[in-house]
Amino acid sequence: MQKGVKFRAYPNKEQKDLINRTLGCCRLVYNKGLDMRNTAYAAGEKPSYGRTSAMLTGLKKTEAFSFLKEVDSIALQQSLRDLDRAFVNMFQKRAKHPVFKSKHDTRQSYRTLNQGDNIRIVGKYLKLPKLGYVRVKQSMEVGHIHNVTVERTPTGKYFVVLNVDFEPEPRPNAGHTIGIDVGIREFFTDSNGRSVQNPKYLEQSQRKLAREQRKLSHRQKGSNNRNRQRIRVARIHEKVVNQRNDFLQKQSTMLVSENQTVCIEDLHVKGMTRNHRLAKSITSVSWSKFFAMLEYKASWYGCRIIRVPTMYPSSQTCSCCGYRNPLVKNLAVRTWECPVCHAIHDRNENAAVNILRKGLATA
Repeated sequence: MQKGVKFRAYPNKEQKDLINRTLGCCRLVYNKGLDMRNTAYAAGEKPSYGRTSAMLTGLKKTEAFSFLKEVDSIALQQSLRDLDRAFVNMFQKRAKHPVFKSKHDTRQSYRTLNQGDNIRIVGKYLKLPKLGYVRVKQSMEVGHIHNVTVERTPTGKYFVVLNVDFEPEPRPNAGHTIGIDVGIREFFTDSNGRSVQNPKYLEQSQRKLAREQRKLSHRQKGSNNRNRQRIRVARIHEKVVNQRNDFLQKQSTMLVSENQTVCIEDLHVKGMTRNHRLAKSITSVSWSKFFAMLEYKASWYGCRIIRVPTMYPSSQTCSCCGYRNPLVKNLAVRTWECPVCHAIHDRNENAAVNILRKGLATA
C-alpha cells in the first residue's frame, strides 16, 4: 500500500525563490493547457494529454517562455496530467468543468516524481530535483518515495507531502462492535451511551477572525500592511484547521483501536449543506473527513466500517420495540417516550443503537 506523509520544510532564500517560480510556471502551463482545450472543444475537437504536452515543448522553444526551462520539467508535465485528470472527472460526472488557477488561490503546490532515486532523504535533508537538499523536520521513518508534492501555505510556510510505500500491520483490539450517530452539538454519540462534544474550533475563533478580517478590509490593496494583515487572518484559519485535524485524527484512531466493527450512517453531507441555517455548522464539524479517516484506518488495521443507508429512520425508531415515532422528526425533540413500550430514549443514543443493529443486520 501507499500513503502520504507530510513534513515541514525549511528552504533557504534561493530555494524559496525557485519554489515560488515553479509554482508560477506550473500555474501558467495549466492555464495555457486549459485555454487550448477549451478552444479545441468549442471547435468540436477533443484534444488529449499528448497535444498539451506538445504545446509545452513548443512554449519552451520560444524566447518569451524560455524561463520554463529553469524549473523542474517533471512538475510542469504533472500539472498537465492534473488537467487531463480534471477533464476525465468532468466527463464522468465526478466534478465540474476545470477552472483557471490564480496566484491568489489558497492551495499552491506542485508535484514531481522520483526517477532514478533523484528524490531521497539524507539525514535531516530531502533531496529534490532542481532544489537540491532542502531541510525538513522528519517525524517518522518512510519507505520508498514515489512522488513528492511541495506546498506553500497562505502563511508562507512550506511543506512536502511524500507518497511512500506502506506496510500496515493489523492492530489487536477488543473485538467490540459499535454504532455512532454524528451531530452538531455532540460530535458523535455511540451505542454504549458515550458522547463526545463538538469542540467548535471555528466558532471559538469567530470573534478574533471577524476583528482581523475587518482590519484587512481597511488596508489599501497592494500595500505591505495589507499583506501582513492577510497573513494574520490566514494564521487564524490555519490554527482552526490544525486543531480540527488533530481532533479528528485522535477520535478516528480511538474508534478503530477499540472496535472491530464500526457502524456509521451514510450521510449525504453535500445535500445537507443546502440548508443555509446549518451549512456553516455542518462544514465546520467535518463529518465527511471524519468518515474518510475511519475508512482508511480501518483498511490499514484490519477493522470493518459498515455504512447504514441514509434514509433509515434511526432517530425515529424505538430501539426497544421497533415502533416508529414520526413526531421525532422534529430536531428539537432530544428525549422522547415510546408510546408502545414506554421506554424513554435519548435521541442520539437511541439512533446509535439502531445504526449498530441495522449495520450488523445488513453486513
